[in-house]
Amino acid sequence: MGLLNAILNPAYPIIEVEILDPFNYQDYETDKLSIVDVKAVDSTGATYHIEVQLNFVDGLIQRVVFYGCELFASQLSAGGEYAELKPVCSICLLDAILFKDATNLHHHFRLSDTATGRVLEELLEIHILELPRYTKIVEQLPRASKRDWWLFWLLRAQDYEPEELMRLFPEAEFQQATRSLIEIAEKTRDKMAYDKRELALKDQRAAITYALEKGRQEGELLGRIVTLQELLSVATPTRKELADYDLKKLTAVCEQLQKQLRDRGV
Repeated sequence: MGLLNAILNPAYPIIEVEILDPFNYQDYETDKLSIVDVKAVDSTGATYHIEVQLNFVDGLIQRVVFYGCELFASQLSAGGEYAELKPVCSICLLDAILFKDATNLHHHFRLSDTATGRVLEELLEIHILELPRYTKIVEQLPRASKRDWWLFWLLRAQDYEPEELMRLFPEAEFQQATRSLIEIAEKTRDKMAYDKRELALKDQRAAITYALEKGRQEGELLGRIVTLQELLSVATPTRKELADYDLKKLTAVCEQLQKQLRDRGV
């Protein structure tokens, strides 16, 4: 698996991680649907670009190729030497089927001679993994590859309690990933609780504002009705009865009295 195998079974530690496009949730279905875009660099200088894509969008292949080439070329600063360029591995985890005529989930591309298969240095690799093709179940994990372990963790982690994940994946990198997942879940719950409290406070303020406005309108209508009754020399409904009327009923009484006043030509 070339450079992908290097990141799955690292001989050289990752020394730098950069989240390029965090939580890029979109408002419209036609927008880009990338939910995470990460760049990592190992101790040899090799760069890994990892992207999770929710579905196939126009230009996906071109964009994956462009990102890989851009990362490769951007290493060369002014006055730099070509020999300083380090390998780049671009990995796209795609939650859709891109190659309809294929059966394998992992597609590995690199610069090679079409006649002999000779690789033109392991400098640029592109890996596309079609997640819907993943079929491993938990019972198969002991005999599965490290790639399949990570895919299982990414796709099925939400189905297990943290303690179960710790037991299923005792390796250090999975333990760290699971702890990070727990921290994210706790922060999410804290934010949801905060948002819920803020919404309750907004609802309470809105209810108070509505009650005050309703009281003001009822008070104005009551005063207008009393004035109209005095002009028309009528005493019903009484002030006591009017106090029990809601806004709709007060409005109807006021309109009725105003009509009587117009009918009298006042």
